[in-house]
Amino acid sequence: MSLNRSGRSDSDSTKEGRGYWGFANFQNQVFRRAVKSGFDFTLMVVGRGGLGKSTFINTLFLAEINDLNQTNVPHNTGSTTRIEEKFVKLIENGVNLNLTLVDTPGFGDHINNTKCWEPVLNYVESKFLTYFCDETKVERKEKPVDKCVHLCLYFIEPNGHGLKQIDIEFMRQLMGHVNIVPVIAKADCLTAEEMAKFKKQIRADVEKHELKLYQFPELTDGKDKVASDRLKSRLPFAVVGSNSVADGPNGRKTRFRKYPWGIVEVENLENNDFIPLRDIIIRTNLIGLIDVTRSVHYENFRFRQMEKLPQGKGDQDPFTLMEEERKRKERDLQDKRVKLENTFKEKITERENRIRLKTEKLDEKENQFKMEFESRRRELESLRHEVEEMRKGNFTDSKSSLNSQSSASHTSANENAPKTSPPVVGDKTRKKMATLSIFNRN
Repeated sequence: MSLNRSGRSDSDSTKEGRGYWGFANFQNQVFRRAVKSGFDFTLMVVGRGGLGKSTFINTLFLAEINDLNQTNVPHNTGSTTRIEEKFVKLIENGVNLNLTLVDTPGFGDHINNTKCWEPVLNYVESKFLTYFCDETKVERKEKPVDKCVHLCLYFIEPNGHGLKQIDIEFMRQLMGHVNIVPVIAKADCLTAEEMAKFKKQIRADVEKHELKLYQFPELTDGKDKVASDRLKSRLPFAVVGSNSVADGPNGRKTRFRKYPWGIVEVENLENNDFIPLRDIIIRTNLIGLIDVTRSVHYENFRFRQMEKLPQGKGDQDPFTLMEEERKRKERDLQDKRVKLENTFKEKITERENRIRLKTEKLDEKENQFKMEFESRRRELESLRHEVEEMRKGNFTDSKSSLNSQSSASHTSANENAPKTSPPVVGDKTRKKMATLSIFNRN
């Protein structure tokens, strides 16, 4: 039995209409604060192209969020999965929802799909890291903006044979990082019997490969529990999307798909599971998805980040660790700078020595060329002088001078040569005699 502030029991207080503290109004205070600040929610859709992801987003929020007339990027043979973000602000009855839609065009559409989930995983981790950095800043906002991925809807191709290997590997790689809810696309491609077998096979594949998907919370209230169990029994959800809108009997707009054999209503439980998926995600578990992301997936990421720290420093002040890390990096940078400067000086010295040796060799060759040039120049001047003398008519003197030079050369040659060998005429004498003979002909 609980007592009120007057010491009486709750039953007595209720009867007398007294003993009211006011904490029963807390939920209204929380509601007003939440409505004022709004909610941040990030929804990611992953699946092969042509499964109706963009159409489903438009159907889910009853708005033309994705432009379906936009020209698609041609496919290539690589293995790159792109990440595209779109920010939308939705307002309903005064409640603001800051919605971030993340699409992954190119996933599974290439010849080589090896590790095509890595861009998606890196994107999820980058959002955790951004939130982690904002949370540990010295000057931070009162409430950091939560851009973490809260839900990933994975679209399964309606092949009727269960999960493919790429589906299993994707969910295995991301199940510890984000809330995953599998969705069967284009449910109108299968009959009711085929869809029931397909769902059963998918559940068997999930259990066989021990895939940890998002578990919707159990409700304790009797009426809500029955409704929740009925919705969860339709897992995995098979949906149909459409951009065709018509006015229903109650004046409410409804979406449908028209075929030659009839009409498929999107919001008809007999045709697909769109209403259960919308209700269990947005109307009953939106806050639950945010809480699980923050308390489970983000905390696991934070633990992995703190685990990278040196042993024994996990309990230290993060700002002290950041300061120590900064000083360590500065010391490493200084050591690296000194090493680079020493290497640079050694390279410069070595290069200067090579240049000095080359310069000395070039100077030596230049001196040799100068000496040879000077010798050739003097010889040429001598020959030019003799030619000028010959032109002036001093043939006799030139001849006598040539004869004297020739006889002198013969004499020196006879003295140096053996007695049995004939006298040798020098090359220069031959050239001069040849020159004289030319003038003598005239």
